[in-house]
Amino acid sequence: MKAEDLKYVVKDRYSQIANQSKIQNETSCCGVGGCCTIDYAVFAESYDKEKGYNADADLGLGCGIPTQFASIKEGDSVLDLGSGAGNDCFVARAIVGETGKVTGLDFTDAMLEKARKNVAKLGFTNVEFVKGDIEEMPLADNQFDVIVSNCVLNLVPDKTKAFAEIMRVLMPGGHFCVSDVVIKGELPEKLKQDAEMYAGCVSGAIEMDTYVGIIHQQGFQEVEIHKQKEIVIPVEILKEYLTDEEILQFEKKEIGIFSITISGEKS
Repeated sequence: MKAEDLKYVVKDRYSQIANQSKIQNETSCCGVGGCCTIDYAVFAESYDKEKGYNADADLGLGCGIPTQFASIKEGDSVLDLGSGAGNDCFVARAIVGETGKVTGLDFTDAMLEKARKNVAKLGFTNVEFVKGDIEEMPLADNQFDVIVSNCVLNLVPDKTKAFAEIMRVLMPGGHFCVSDVVIKGELPEKLKQDAEMYAGCVSGAIEMDTYVGIIHQQGFQEVEIHKQKEIVIPVEILKEYLTDEEILQFEKKEIGIFSITISGEKS
């Protein structure tokens, strides 16, 4: 499938998700009614104890909590890539305070509408949401102290472009911290080709060493994996895509899907 077609699938899927509750997203595969792919609940972590957490902005779509490792400081300018309804933005805003600024970037109109309604209810004047593609951000060079993202870059077809853009918009001395989905070993072709599974964060994932290699190739320093967690996909879902032998490989850990939280610095 072409990159633009994949983007259309992701945009369409997340437009539907934007109009559902966190409970609906966590109890239906793909976050949309009907068990078509994978349950987001196998990825998500609880934000309940995070300062600044706003339940209205939490759609249960993350695969980590990048702000925990992002070393955000009061007064920082923070960018959240694929900001959705604003969950990570509001947690970041609690850290940067009144003197900082938080920008959320998303390309789904329904998500942007939901995020802007949430920020209006909260009354924050230093949180904004911008429409844009992560591969071609409509943002100035050298603008942000910290960039975060939560289970989004795996959905971007060209990850080299994504990290090049992250490098471009970060200030010198700035850093990123993202939670994302990666794989170990080679995913079976059926899994990789399914567009709905792509929107569920699995097929868009690339091999972990390749992912880290792209980050280094873009010039980032002090690259560190802070957290790694295996994603356990129920056998009944795997059976939709894999042979019995391929499922056995998963069970033997020869092939695996993981969420990681990783950071890197711009010199």
